[in-house]
Amino acid sequence: MSHWRLLLTRPEGESRALACELASHGHYGSCLPMLVIEPLPPPVRPPGWLQGFAAVVVVSKPAAHLCLRGLEHQLATPGPRWFAVGAATAAVLEQHGLAVSFPRNGDDSEALWQLPSLAAVLAGPKPRVLIVRGQGGREWLGERLAERGAEVEYLELYRRGVPDYPASAVAERLQAERLNGAVVSSGQGLEHLHRLAGAAWPALAALPLFVPSARVAGLAQALGCRHPVNCRGASSAALIAALATQGP
Repeated sequence: MSHWRLLLTRPEGESRALACELASHGHYGSCLPMLVIEPLPPPVRPPGWLQGFAAVVVVSKPAAHLCLRGLEHQLATPGPRWFAVGAATAAVLEQHGLAVSFPRNGDDSEALWQLPSLAAVLAGPKPRVLIVRGQGGREWLGERLAERGAEVEYLELYRRGVPDYPASAVAERLQAERLNGAVVSSGQGLEHLHRLAGAAWPALAALPLFVPSARVAGLAQALGCRHPVNCRGASSAALIAALATQGP
């Protein structure tokens, strides 16, 4: 059986965890993060502020961790329905005792949008929905919610920085570790990879690129990737399932 040797581009902690899980399935992961999570100053909100929302949508694991840290005093009383874009984000919130709805068949805004529980929230009169995220992102979801009559607010808890690597870092990693594929978890991670790869981009674009959604697959194709593979989710389980369908 052939095994994958993959360039992992998620933030550092997530890449390390993914590399360990890949190793348990016989695959190799080389961690070269393309996103640096930089927390923003924690929000100061009056007591009861969170209870003014019908729903809170948390879009990523960093957003979940920082939300729990910054708004812990707001979580003790009953309040909004909680939603997460994917299972991994939901797990962070559930560990804090929150009941969370999330899509079982995807890890993106489109899958979340199909949840009957979210539709039920939007059926109320002028519901207020809080989207917890990093700076920018998930505009599609906010637009759809507004179209359905929701009053949308954003709580931005971090920014996604670009790591500082030597110009040759990606090329050296591809060659030295004989990598035969790459993984990105978001459109922004893909953009950073394209920028930082530099002259190595054509070689990288010729390899299979495992992406979380059809949207990111389209971005990859626009940048010249020949073999984007839609994992239909950003979880490690979705990646490992996709690897099993592809030959390195």
